[in-house]
Amino acid sequence: MGISPSEYLLRELRRRRGAAGLTQAQLGERVFCSDSQVSAIETGTKPPTLPYLTAVDGALETGGYFATLWDELVKGDSSPVWLREWIQIEREATALRWYEHSFVPGLLQTEAYARATFRAARTPAAELDRRVAARLQRQAVLARDPSPQLFVVLDEMVLRRACGGPEVMAEQVAHLISCAEQPHIQLQVVPLSAGIYSGLAGAFILADLPDGARAACVDHQLESQTTGQPDPIARVGLEWDAVRGEALPLGQTLHMLKEAAKTWTT
Repeated sequence: MGISPSEYLLRELRRRRGAAGLTQAQLGERVFCSDSQVSAIETGTKPPTLPYLTAVDGALETGGYFATLWDELVKGDSSPVWLREWIQIEREATALRWYEHSFVPGLLQTEAYARATFRAARTPAAELDRRVAARLQRQAVLARDPSPQLFVVLDEMVLRRACGGPEVMAEQVAHLISCAEQPHIQLQVVPLSAGIYSGLAGAFILADLPDGARAACVDHQLESQTTGQPDPIARVGLEWDAVRGEALPLGQTLHMLKEAAKTWTT
């Protein structure tokens, strides 16, 4: 799959620190930040910044090496490593199975809905347009030939909870109806009448790859994790079966979508 410029930068941060004989805590002391911050940057949970990389260049006496990498290769790519890895998986997948209990999946979001989700996450105004554009660009995978099969299960509250206001929701639900009518997309909804069920513990995605392998992306409160390990993938597969078992059939889901659309236009 290769290595992205951002991943190369993180690998070099770890390698050069190790070559200098410094722990994360020791480097943190030299660049005036905590060892947990150094760890978050080196593992890709938190994006590096130019001031941080400049400070590392000074601490490791690398002559501006990291600042140059940032300026020439990485600048503008501030998404965490797990997302960059998952985007590549999305591009190659033959099928995606996606469960969401809080938001419309990114591949099915309208521009206005995507913008509202980033605002709700307190995304800085300077980054907002770029983040929205990047999310919409990901949707190109659905126009691929051949297109991947997309199976989606949503909790009904995704349709009922306001995100960006009535006009945004009306447009978004109408878009979901359009998507649900496409042959390569199957959309099902878990109704509120299902009560408490295991899927409410967190969103996840399963991807089938051309070589027969599988990958999974699991959402947590602070970050998401991508894995290709058999045991967690098997557990996510069982969870997919469980949430799909709670969902309405396709016809009833389409009826609910149309009913939800009316609630946002009246």
